[in-house]
Amino acid sequence: MPDRVFCYRVYCMKKIIVSIIFLSIIWAKAEAAAKYISLAPSTTEILFALGLDKNIIGVSSYCNYPLLTKNKAKVGDFSHPNIETIISLKPDYIFCTGLEQAPVVEELRRLGFNLYVAYPKTMEELLKSIKDIGSITHKDKEALALIKNMEDDIEEISVKVRLIPQEKRVKVFVEIWHEPLMTAGAGSIIDELIILAGGINVAHDVPRPYCYFSAEKVISLNPGCIIMAYMDKESPLKLVEGRFGWKNIEAVRNKRVFNDIDPDTLLRPGPRITQGLRELYKRFYSQ
Repeated sequence: MPDRVFCYRVYCMKKIIVSIIFLSIIWAKAEAAAKYISLAPSTTEILFALGLDKNIIGVSSYCNYPLLTKNKAKVGDFSHPNIETIISLKPDYIFCTGLEQAPVVEELRRLGFNLYVAYPKTMEELLKSIKDIGSITHKDKEALALIKNMEDDIEEISVKVRLIPQEKRVKVFVEIWHEPLMTAGAGSIIDELIILAGGINVAHDVPRPYCYFSAEKVISLNPGCIIMAYMDKESPLKLVEGRFGWKNIEAVRNKRVFNDIDPDTLLRPGPRITQGLRELYKRFYSQ
């Protein structure tokens, strides 16, 4: 009798093991076959960072990083993706963002597509978006590793910033565009990056994330560092010295005007944003 019980237990165990292996194979095949479309450069970068190159079947024409995006089908621009093309590609999930894409999101939902809308306004929300996308795409481990790396980058800069007395922290003006003059206020991820990098955003009191800003106001606030969030071949000093009254701004007098940071690492809420944080810290204190 004991032998029969033992044999039965072995038989049951074998069946369980075979079932687990079978289900693992099915799950792996389903995961490998999943098809994703990304309509936002930020979510495209997240998907690639999670190792989903083979699963990405379409991106917007604005998705330019990494270089592998060139090999993906283009489904239209950021604000007006081609619905017909999206339908023809039969994605399992579509990753989007907010604001401008709201009408598209509504239309795609009406058509029955699975959507994830990532519109992080803070670093915490960005890390949550990465975790969510990792869960959706069955890349939880990769997402947690990516989040850990980003958190380590933030902590590395934070340790240095904590050593800088508040009265010695540099006042910063971030110029998102020049005609008309635009900057980032409270509630923007740029504002948070400036603070994390040890700066004081002169537009922090503006109660809107992104806004127009007067040239006269910049003069009166007298920032010690100016960051242009767009790259230009022209010398950054030449770009601002000709503006009425700007020669007297501390940042201009001390030649601390920069236009050499990749704007995508500052304005795009994706995995490279901690690179932007590092670059801001260098411009504030290391040059």
